[in-house]
Amino acid sequence: MNRLFRLAPVLRARKAQEDAARAAVIQSRAEIRAAQQLVKRRQLDLTGADAPTEGTARAMVASMVARQSLAAGLTGAHRLVADAREMEREKVAALADAAKRRRAVEMMAERHTEAVRRHDLASDQANLDELAVTSKARNAARGIDAVTEQRANPLRTGRGTTADREPVDDDGADENRSRG
Repeated sequence: MNRLFRLAPVLRARKAQEDAARAAVIQSRAEIRAAQQLVKRRQLDLTGADAPTEGTARAMVASMVARQSLAAGLTGAHRLVADAREMEREKVAALADAAKRRRAVEMMAERHTEAVRRHDLASDQANLDELAVTSKARNAARGIDAVTEQRANPLRTGRGTTADREPVDDDGADENRSRG
């Protein structure tokens, strides 16, 4: 079994895509904050530009046109906030999609790791079984009973003597003792 996960480069690419999507979401949130600050400044400008109570007609018209311009700028700033929020929603959706794609490849990597682990355990078990079978066969060839761990024939160890090989004759044993 191949121990290396063949989709590791794909997983790295998916992680990079997710990181880029996360950075885009962070950037869009910064753009929302900037647009909200612009709205706040425009509101302050609009409230600070009160209509003049006295002066010439031209000055009053110019002041009203300036207030209208400030109001239009405020409306544009509100539109910027709405657009930035919409972009953020799209980028969050892209981030979620990238996270799903990354997680799918990660799950394949986890399954591969588990398959490698199972394969290793199976091969280890097969090796242990082989050792047990060959040990039993070796012991049988040596004449060792696997249950009692005793040798069936003591001569198989090389520790037996010639007395173990020949039947004992009581008549000959007395003659050897008397000579000695």
